[in-house]
This record gives sequence, structure tokens and C-alpha cells, in this order.
Amino acid sequence: MKSQAHGSHLRKGRVSEAGRVYLLTMVTKNRRRVFADFAAARVAVCCLHSDAVRKSGQILAFVVMPDHVHWLLALGQKASVSGAVRVFRAKVSLALGEKIWQKGFYDRGLRAEEDVAAVARYIIANPLRAGLVDSVGDYPHWDAVWL
Repeated sequence: MKSQAHGSHLRKGRVSEAGRVYLLTMVTKNRRRVFADFAAARVAVCCLHSDAVRKSGQILAFVVMPDHVHWLLALGQKASVSGAVRVFRAKVSLALGEKIWQKGFYDRGLRAEEDVAAVARYIIANPLRAGLVDSVGDYPHWDAVWL
């Protein structure tokens, strides 16, 4: 399924492939630091763990940063990347009572030879690189299946 380059669709020329691992990045409108608020960040974490989002596939890793979310998803058989992102963002916006997301999202389908665990480590080290914490273990808004 080819999609458009805006809204909640894959970038132009991209397709959703069941079983493929995708690195997804969703940004808040105007880079507003919505998730700097602990309770809002926990809402996003809970939405990622929700049954509705988990139907999209296996969540391999994620981190909720103050103004964006990185999500590593092994796409399920009957799911699409656009659908997974749409469900997650809708759940978060509904729970917070406002539309918080910038239009569109970044997607990158990992190649079979890529080290998925290395990509996950890169994702969860984001708070460390951003200077939010001195140790990844001190940041509460991430998870990975390897733990």
C-alpha cells in the first residue's frame, strides 16, 4: 500500500511490510515539551502498552522524550505502520484531552542485516545524549524487550 507524504501516512514510496522492523519517530506540535510532565509521559508509555497498540505488532523498544517519541516496532501480519501510529497518537491525544502531535511521522524500515538490538540501544540512550540524565537507568520513560 503506497501512501502520501503528509498526515499520518508513510513517506511517499514507502510500504508497510508485515514482519519488518520499523523505527518510528513522532514529534509534538511546535516541539512543545508535552512529555516533560511526568504524568503526560506515563500516559504515552501506557498507551504504547495498550492492547489496541499491541495489535500492531511487537513493541521492541521505545523512549518517550519531552517533545517526541521513538518507537521500534516489528509490524504484525494484519497491521500497517500508518495504522499503528494513528492508533497510538489518537490514544495519547484522547487521554491528554488535546491534539498534541505534529502532522506526519518519520519511518525507517530496518534492513534484515541491521542489528535491531543496536538500534534499540541507540533509542533508549536518547535521554543520555540529550543531557536529561547521567545514566539511562535514571530515565523512567523507556522500555525494551531485551530487559
